[in-house]
Amino acid sequence: MKSSRMTTYILVAMLLGIAAGGLIHDHYPNPATQKLIAGYISFGSTIFLRLIKMIIGPLVFSTLVVGIGHMADAGTVGRVGGKSMLWFISASVVSLALGLVLVNLFEPGIGIHKVASGVSSGIDSHAMTLDGFVKHVFPDSAVRPMVDNEILQIVVFSILFGIACTAMGERAKLLLDGIEGLSHVILRVTGYVMMLAPIAVFCAIAATISTNGLGILVNYAKFMGEFYLGLVCLWLVLILIGFLLLGPRVRRLIMLMREPFLLAFSTASSEAAYPKMLEQLAKFPVSRNISSFVLPLGYSFNLDGTMMYCTFASVFIAQAYDIPLTFGTQIAMLLTLMLTSKGVAGVPRASLVVIAATLSQFNLPEEGLLLILGIDTFLDMGRSATNVIGNSLATAVVAKWEGQLVSDVDTAAMIEEMEVEPV
Repeated sequence: MKSSRMTTYILVAMLLGIAAGGLIHDHYPNPATQKLIAGYISFGSTIFLRLIKMIIGPLVFSTLVVGIGHMADAGTVGRVGGKSMLWFISASVVSLALGLVLVNLFEPGIGIHKVASGVSSGIDSHAMTLDGFVKHVFPDSAVRPMVDNEILQIVVFSILFGIACTAMGERAKLLLDGIEGLSHVILRVTGYVMMLAPIAVFCAIAATISTNGLGILVNYAKFMGEFYLGLVCLWLVLILIGFLLLGPRVRRLIMLMREPFLLAFSTASSEAAYPKMLEQLAKFPVSRNISSFVLPLGYSFNLDGTMMYCTFASVFIAQAYDIPLTFGTQIAMLLTLMLTSKGVAGVPRASLVVIAATLSQFNLPEEGLLLILGIDTFLDMGRSATNVIGNSLATAVVAKWEGQLVSDVDTAAMIEEMEVEPV
């Protein structure tokens, strides 16, 4: 009932945000005034997202270490990690390939006839070099990743820490108990923060509409419509695969993911949905040992919506500039994106950075990013929501493979800690 009420509140907040933003845009035609008002309105969403980021680091660390620490041995960790990566890589190939097929089928960029003028997009195309990638994955400090919210680096440190605790056995029990206590406290804090979700959704939508107007919802309608149709196709493919592996129970999983799905969609942030996903997966029920291990990995390696967007947008830009791409070139682009899109969690405007690097590598005009920059927020909403579906399915499937689709004391405690009564 609480979950259903929150879903309703978020939907109502989205509609009210659209209405409020439209009224502000019409009442104050001066762009400077619109931007000023939007800045004040966005304080609500900014506070929420900052609070979410505040708890993401300790939440990932504590739940991941406890999850690994409760596994039988390091071999179990390796087995679960291997099964997770098998799903992630397979889902990545499906997402990238589907985006490539649909952009060639729809041809959204045909007819734009843009001419390269050398204008900079403002996106650093060299942000995903091999050196930068290695530094982005492996931390040089145990503390800095927490401060900078580098999820992948937190995951790497947490895995090593958890494996060490497992190897030490009884000697690490006291430490593990302390970290488990920390995880319960963080989950309780998360419950308090999530009460602000409807306000954050209203502020985020209203601020965006007030500066761009309702017209932004119909501008680029062809590109946005075809991309969202592609996302729906991806959702159906992922759910179908989930049905083949989980059976009819996949319907319950999708129903449980409504709230985190809407939260990720309306705030254009996968991070915002992470704590709620942990709670909903516990209700499925997925053992906490699995969810606290697979879900953080998924946030780094299983960004299905982002990967589909990368192929879709890259070929769209080539079409817009009337640059033909051979089948071989597109396959090479797919394989390149397969590698460069891994580990982008935490990189600012990650998808745009990856696309910029791809355009540069294949001699496509980087300024083509300007074609999609204005509507990237609305596209990011769909990408973030897609990541929720992909990661929830991945976690549930790995749990089934491990025989961990069960409710245990830890998952029950997680639900109890997060389902706090409003004050």
